[in-house]
Amino acid sequence: MAILLDVLLPVFFVIGAGYLSVMLRLYSGNLIDNLLKFTQTFAIPVLLFKGMSELDLAQSFDPALLGSFYTGAFLSFLTGLLGAHYMFGRDWESSVAIGFCCLFSNSLMLGLSITERAYGSNALEANFAIVTIHAPFCYCIGITAMEIVKSQQKSFFGILKNVLSAMFQNAIILGILAGFLVNIFNIPIHKSVSDAVTMISSAALTLALFSMGGVLFRYRPSGDFTIIAMICVISLVLHPSLVWMFATQASLNTEAFRSAVLTSAMAPGINCYIFASMYGKATRIAASTVLISTALCLFTVWGWLGVLP
Repeated sequence: MAILLDVLLPVFFVIGAGYLSVMLRLYSGNLIDNLLKFTQTFAIPVLLFKGMSELDLAQSFDPALLGSFYTGAFLSFLTGLLGAHYMFGRDWESSVAIGFCCLFSNSLMLGLSITERAYGSNALEANFAIVTIHAPFCYCIGITAMEIVKSQQKSFFGILKNVLSAMFQNAIILGILAGFLVNIFNIPIHKSVSDAVTMISSAALTLALFSMGGVLFRYRPSGDFTIIAMICVISLVLHPSLVWMFATQASLNTEAFRSAVLTSAMAPGINCYIFASMYGKATRIAASTVLISTALCLFTVWGWLGVLP
């Protein structure tokens, strides 16, 4: 019960505050959209820039950690993709969007927040290692799969061009890349700039959670509940179970094990809806999934926290 009260509820109270603020018309939908845009295109990229620039690359980029997490993520994507097509008869493009929902766990807004609440800020090193390649990995898989199913005749270089173009228009990826360059080339940052980065970073997750709650009010569930149930099971149960198995086989240390399993147990993030909207496929399913799985996540993550070492 202490985990629920001390770790999970504060995070979901912030999400709920955003949800209620729009429901009660304290803030307009446009304001929340702009706040979400600010967090996605500025505050969170700054947070990731800071985390990446300060990360011990040699220690954090453990192949066993990343292999455990992303093998589980990729298998979850395939399960969602094939399940949507063969079990529910969805076309391949919609199936890719549904598979992306199973792939893209909310590693930023929920994963970082809950891990920090549960184990402290010093426990986030493995989280940052996962997050730094999370968006590039997921978008690369999703966009590549979508481009392949959209046009069998398109050349390899045509697909590669579309994938790279979409990825490098993503502010989160640019923030990660900038932090990586600062880190690897040991570029000095003036204290005034560093302090400003810290100020923005400290507000990033809270604003992101609040705006996420406001956006979720708009996408109330409607239809397709069997597919949504499949996505929830894959995201909240199968993905962390696979990561647990792979991480155990890889003998990850306790801190990395916790971060890998807990991050994989997060509900699908807003990026799932953004990806579906990019292609105009399965947008209602993606939006409803984000809302329902985020609510369910309160209880499933409570369970995972209870069994983690």
